[in-house]
Amino acid sequence: MLGQDGPGGCCPGLLTAPLAEDQAVELAKVFKALGDPVRLRLLSMIASRAGGEVCVCDLTPAFDLSQPTISHHLKLLKQAGLIASERRGTWVYYRLLPEMTDRLAGILTRPAGEPLPEPAESAS
Repeated sequence: MLGQDGPGGCCPGLLTAPLAEDQAVELAKVFKALGDPVRLRLLSMIASRAGGEVCVCDLTPAFDLSQPTISHHLKLLKQAGLIASERRGTWVYYRLLPEMTDRLAGILTRPAGEPLPEPAESAS
């Protein structure tokens, strides 16, 4: 079970203070995007790719789904702020946005009494 060891233990605690309503709304969008096995697999494929990015042409064959369906899942991950994309000619390349994954990790592991991490400023 997580959180049994307390501060400094091997297992960090989950949220230890209530979320504000706006924070809950924002995080719900991220967790909803992560709540699908296909999207979780896509995110892990992108995150674990050597070089930090992957072409959609390399993602699609890993699934028994159509290219438009994969694109839809990628769009939801992008809207949640988990990935970014760049079109190069015919293909779109995707990369992980560590700002959001780092923020999620900070929210889920922060000690009691510490404020939630603020969203990173968008570079766009």
